[in-house]
Amino acid sequence: MMDPKGYWIGLNRVRGIGYVRTKKLLNHFGDLGHAWQATERELLEAGLTHRVVKEFIKIRLSLDLESELKRIHSLGINILTIEDKDYPRKLLSIEQPPAVLYVKGKIEERDEIAVAVVGTRHTTAYGRQVALELSHFLARHSITVISGLARGIDSIAHEAAINEGGRTIAVLGCGVDVIYPPEHRRLYERIVNNGALISDYYPGTPPDGINFPPRNRIISGLATATVIVEAGERSGALITAEFAANQGREVFAVPGPIYAPCSKGTNRLIRDGAVPLTEFEDILTVLELTQIEEYRYAKKVIQRDEVEEIVANAIKNEPMHIDEIKISTGLSMEKVSAALVMMELKGLVKQVGNLTYISISDEVSEYEVR
Repeated sequence: MMDPKGYWIGLNRVRGIGYVRTKKLLNHFGDLGHAWQATERELLEAGLTHRVVKEFIKIRLSLDLESELKRIHSLGINILTIEDKDYPRKLLSIEQPPAVLYVKGKIEERDEIAVAVVGTRHTTAYGRQVALELSHFLARHSITVISGLARGIDSIAHEAAINEGGRTIAVLGCGVDVIYPPEHRRLYERIVNNGALISDYYPGTPPDGINFPPRNRIISGLATATVIVEAGERSGALITAEFAANQGREVFAVPGPIYAPCSKGTNRLIRDGAVPLTEFEDILTVLELTQIEEYRYAKKVIQRDEVEEIVANAIKNEPMHIDEIKISTGLSMEKVSAALVMMELKGLVKQVGNLTYISISDEVSEYEVR
């Protein structure tokens, strides 16, 4: 019997099918197995365009899903879909989360508390020192460091987190079985052993310039906050900052000399509203992470009761008013109110407006973003 994930990786090979169209197919057919076997007419009725259907059928005829699954697993790659309980919860809250993630290494529950550290490939001594010391600081405070394994700031951040005994996650613009840049082979292996390599690109996908901007939404989406250490006026790190802001994440920028090319981007971010990072402790304060270990301990020992579980399952990935929670759960207003009070005390939900709540754990063209 076919492993259902085979259908997910099959669709992942079809250019033009990402999160939105995958959800359309799921809603229309009930599961991706039926979608994979559908006729051209049925695929069109499900909302796919003629061009995407043509590509779909071409891929379907050329692909042996069982062989592909075996090949991927033989490379030590795990497959996560948006339906898996282990799929990163923060990532589910962004617009168009990747329908499929390929993972080498392991994503752990503690990685929910993470900060992205990104910046230019063309660093200065100042930028290198900040990236090094910042990543040491984050690792010492049990905060996972997220970055993109690029030359410069990214690789420094990964190395520093590992050297400090912390965890780090690299999000790639190629397949997770492709080592890029090639000189990062040793770092690639260290990340596998001390965190995870993640990509939404199919194994074997080579690095391509058009792959990197979309992957930046995953870097910011996995993180509670993003720090831009150094960035020129056209740095890709600025794209990550834009994604983070649009996702409702905090954006920090390291100020630098006004004449330094590598600080023009970060100084502009500060001018436009990013938080200037002048003390590393500011990250803990702004994100209310000053008691991380206590939070993690409380999360383990304080269990949700039955009503709290129902309320937790009802709260969506965007802010939800108490009246909507009541309607969704079918509980009385008294029970919903009492549950929300206790869940706030336990750090499970946060009030973000007048009687409007969000789950803290989820602080989650023709061709769509994939």
